[in-house]
Amino acid sequence: MSNKTNVRDKVREHLLEQMQEGNLEAGQSISLAALARKLKVSVTPVREALTQLQQSQIVQAIPNRGFSIAKVNPEEAKNLYELVAHLELLALEESTFDEAAIERLKNQRDVVAKAEDSLERVNAYMEFHRLLTDNYNNSVVQQILTDLKTRVFFYERAFMANDSFHYNSNAQHDAIISAIEEDNIPSASLFLKMNWMLIQSYIEKQLVVL
Repeated sequence: MSNKTNVRDKVREHLLEQMQEGNLEAGQSISLAALARKLKVSVTPVREALTQLQQSQIVQAIPNRGFSIAKVNPEEAKNLYELVAHLELLALEESTFDEAAIERLKNQRDVVAKAEDSLERVNAYMEFHRLLTDNYNNSVVQQILTDLKTRVFFYERAFMANDSFHYNSNAQHDAIISAIEEDNIPSASLFLKMNWMLIQSYIEKQLVVL
């Protein structure tokens, strides 16, 4: 049982890495047989990994056709961003930050600023937010956030090429770090909420255009 679980988890990790690297697109079909051949495993752990991802609404099952990456849509975007925002606010409000944690946030902010393309930028943003909530010692919430943000990635990647938008978002990240440095978590939480509201509003407007 343990060996089967390890294989399934490795398949799941591979799929998540492929998403993060931009090799899987929203709406793209996933061939169980082809993936099993590529990873040199049986189809069973591939199906189990995809079923797990389906439960997180990252992929969807298509009757008689297998699985595909779930397409983006306005209703999901609203629910998804609101939930991630609430969980990040909870994590931030229950966290403490030492100098090392603050320095990691600053360094990641600089990585975001130096990102040269949209994919690199999105991954840098996602890592900034991961660091922002990393000090919250609740493994259940952390796992939920990880799964939800994997789905968020497809929205960010599809619509986050606007440089003026990123300028505004970066300014909010600076404000979050400054508030944390001043040990003013309520203000940091307010800036974080504003950041997610900005992102959600922008994404929803882009989806209306589709």
